[in-house]
Amino acid sequence: MASTTQIAVAAHRPRPRQLQLQANEQAFPDINTLRKAIPAHCFVPSTSRSLGYVARDLAMAGGLTWAALSLIPMVSNPTARGVCWAVYGFLQGLVGVGIWILAHECGHGAFSVHRRLNNVVGWVLHSTLLVPFFSWKFSHARHHRFTGHLEKDMAFVPSTRPQLSHDHQLVLGFIDSEVFEDAPIVNLAKLIAHQLGGWQAYLLFNVSAAEHSLQNPDAKWWRRGHFDPFSGVFRPSEAVYVALSDAGLALMGAGIWYGAKILGWDTMFLLYGVPYFWVHHWLVAITYLHHNHPDVPHYEGSHWSFVAGALATVDRDFGFVGRHVFHGIIDTHVVHHLFSKIPFYHAEEATKAIKPLLGDLYHADEQAFMGSLWTTWNTCKYVEKDPSNPGAMRWAK
Repeated sequence: MASTTQIAVAAHRPRPRQLQLQANEQAFPDINTLRKAIPAHCFVPSTSRSLGYVARDLAMAGGLTWAALSLIPMVSNPTARGVCWAVYGFLQGLVGVGIWILAHECGHGAFSVHRRLNNVVGWVLHSTLLVPFFSWKFSHARHHRFTGHLEKDMAFVPSTRPQLSHDHQLVLGFIDSEVFEDAPIVNLAKLIAHQLGGWQAYLLFNVSAAEHSLQNPDAKWWRRGHFDPFSGVFRPSEAVYVALSDAGLALMGAGIWYGAKILGWDTMFLLYGVPYFWVHHWLVAITYLHHNHPDVPHYEGSHWSFVAGALATVDRDFGFVGRHVFHGIIDTHVVHHLFSKIPFYHAEEATKAIKPLLGDLYHADEQAFMGSLWTTWNTCKYVEKDPSNPGAMRWAK
């Protein structure tokens, strides 16, 4: 007999009031059936509209930069001036996420129907954020291709057993691992490290990817990053694009160095470094919460399918900022994984079109975003076989 888990959510928007997941093996709808339910215009990007969002976001970023350089130095009180810099860094980080998402649209071909324009705009925007556009584009495409696949997914693949790291085992082998792992201060420290350095670790070492996700499984650990044209992450035919991504980073790095020579390294860090960490904190948190929830499974390879993996994601709510600054990436991620070429400005309409077909297979959680991050981090440690759903791996209770 099927059992259902429910989570109550706020009623301030006409979104699902609960997150439901059947506890028995499910039949998933055919991808073409879902595609036909979505209005055809949702699949057609508007170049002018997309470029308009780029202009808007760059104008906001430029305005904040001007205010930081022109107005903050006029604040005489050091404490007040520090507060102003902190506010600037936070706001610029939010705007930077929006710019990041527009480049993300380019990577999926959802920005325009012109492939070259998508590549140029994506490369420019991501390079300004020190993101290797083509390198990310290739690995991210494989994440979409194998979402929820325990052996081939490229992002946030969970462990199948509880374990301490090797270093922790050496230093803390005499302590009960469960006591150590459950200590709030330890979890907080690990979460902070995850948020501040998770993105960089992914780029450098492909951390959180599945064992069989590499294009070259024999690549050494130091040849699994996103900056090496001959990394095990990429096919040989992709090497030239990885090098082009590196060139974009080098140009941006030169710009930062030149700016620091004029403004000083301390000002440059406040102007660019602090927003950089805010941007990638949000990106790591968003991606993590899209693919981790106590009631959303992962799948063994033998039972995985594209639709099953795409539906093992969660739509969440981030209010005005999520819808208008982050371009809805948090609110409409399920349909994005099903049809990544749908532009973000059509994703809400597309979501409404397929929800009646998905029923309980559609997952949404409108609990407070940062509260969900802490709860999920402490709850979703590793997965185990679900005895009531063959092939599915549930989060250990």
